[in-house]
Amino acid sequence: MTSPTDSGPCLAGFTIGVTAARRAEEFSTLLTRKGASVVSAPAIRIIPLADDTELERVTELLIADPPQITVATTGIGFRGWMEAAEGWGLAEVLRDTLASTRMLARGPKAKGAIRAAELREEWSPASESSAEVLDHLLAEGVEGVRIAVQLHGATTEWEPVPDFCEVLRCAGADVVPVPVYRWEPPADRGPMDNMIDAIISGSLDCVTFTSAPAVASLLMRAKETGLLESVLHAFRGRVLAACVGPITAAPLEELGVPTTMPGRARLGALARHVAEELPRRASRIYAAGHLISVRGGCVVVDGEVRQLAPAPMALMRSLARQPGRVVSREDLLAALPGGGDDTHAVETAIARLRAGLGTPKAIQTVVKRGYRLALDAADCSDTPPVRAAVQAPHAAGIGTPARSPRPAQAIGVW
Repeated sequence: MTSPTDSGPCLAGFTIGVTAARRAEEFSTLLTRKGASVVSAPAIRIIPLADDTELERVTELLIADPPQITVATTGIGFRGWMEAAEGWGLAEVLRDTLASTRMLARGPKAKGAIRAAELREEWSPASESSAEVLDHLLAEGVEGVRIAVQLHGATTEWEPVPDFCEVLRCAGADVVPVPVYRWEPPADRGPMDNMIDAIISGSLDCVTFTSAPAVASLLMRAKETGLLESVLHAFRGRVLAACVGPITAAPLEELGVPTTMPGRARLGALARHVAEELPRRASRIYAAGHLISVRGGCVVVDGEVRQLAPAPMALMRSLARQPGRVVSREDLLAALPGGGDDTHAVETAIARLRAGLGTPKAIQTVVKRGYRLALDAADCSDTPPVRAAVQAPHAAGIGTPARSPRPAQAIGVW
């Protein structure tokens, strides 16, 4: 038995789905530099701020009836609001309006955007937490206070009205949400449909999400096409859902999907986190003296990436699900793309699989029964592999998830 190490890029052989709309090219470059193959399918389309009639209406409303407190949650959102006001000819009067209010910044980026607009924040939490901003407001009392809250996003069944605003309303505040960067599904649904198919088939190792709206949009499309259950099953199994932060992850976790995220909600940190997590979670099978790792779109043999055609790749996935166990020709036939009823197609695909792996002895024929991976003796076991338990979905069920109890925070990086 050999135990080779892969000295190449850490993500070589992995296929990663990118759902980002904003900064997608930058993020994809970070992943490809680490060796990954990237499939990009923007899940949302941002409505240009200058064309956002709802944001313009709310801006005019606040100018006519100024708030006493303004909360800026994100730097890019606040800057975008000011730039849009410039295009509407309202920048100066909006700046004067906000200058007359008490301004709170959720974090350093929001604080920087406030100061870039020649305004000054009264207070900002060290934690960059919306929860701390909320506690600060509730501690001083907000009954009867008019508060403008600059937010991202829209309302969907997976992305409910932010609890931040609801809690303030329940405490008696007059809350005016400022809907910066509203989104719509992409005009061309083809790429997202292809990504959904790739998630279900297991040809992706990981899907990355950099905003809660991207999660909501993909779930909405899967539900529209009748594939939501299959997508969730794949995410609960071998396809890793990597999110930029807890707010982005919340819609998936509401549905019982385990997620992973970096310590800091930043694009670069997410790329580094994925580069650490995927190799750590990769399958490792020792067969016929070779180390084999099955990935979304290829097989890595002794550190060498082996690209396989769809038919042999489908058989490799079936054999790897139960390493060392015999898989019948009938079951392998059912796994082949396109199906059919001629088991000779299985024999042909097995021959192509052996040739593609470059290790013919790794696939063993079991006469009159089928095929199996020829595990090395030390790795053979009569006990079926035990899978980690996956948290069950919340009581609300699929399609009607319960409202997250977390206070609202910035949605993420588009």
